[in-house]
Amino acid sequence: MTETAARRDRRADRHAATKREILDAAWALARERGLAGWALRDVAEAVGMRAPSLYVYFDSKNAVYDAMFADGYAALLARSERAEADLGARGAPPLEVVRAVATLFFAFGVEDPARLQLLFLRTIPGFEPSEAAYALARQAFARMTGVLAAAGLAAPEHVDLWTALLTGLATQQVSNDPGGDRWRRLVDPAVDMFFAAHLPPRP
Repeated sequence: MTETAARRDRRADRHAATKREILDAAWALARERGLAGWALRDVAEAVGMRAPSLYVYFDSKNAVYDAMFADGYAALLARSERAEADLGARGAPPLEVVRAVATLFFAFGVEDPARLQLLFLRTIPGFEPSEAAYALARQAFARMTGVLAAAGLAAPEHVDLWTALLTGLATQQVSNDPGGDRWRRLVDPAVDMFFAAHLPPRP
């Protein structure tokens, strides 16, 4: 590698590290104050940067939200891939995989209410994720529908009900019993009801 290329790589690494630091600060502020309760100058202050310098990395607050949206879905995908790989290695049957995915999604949602709101509830007026960020959401959706289809639950109404069921349980938990287990305890019974309503009776 030439000296010029090495300098360029170091600059790119520093730029990426600074963007990550800004993104982490934005998440911290969102968790402390709510998704809409902070401004770019607050993020700049949190990372020890002058506000105008922040625009080198993100040209608007919506650009920060977009990076957060992508970051959240990347985390969900990584967790889903690890869980599905483990279940596949154990030879878990499709219905067990569906149940495990339900538990995973619920846990992912309730552990970070700010992330839950940004990814699944469209609570930011005027924010629309970019194509690149939304592509990660599509990947997560495709993984979920693949798990359902493998269990014989491929119809559109199955997918719509499944997403409403899990998002509803997670939002009820964070809204009405934060830190508790009132709706967490209902995940397995809700999955049982879903199976009973949409799968053929077992012999």
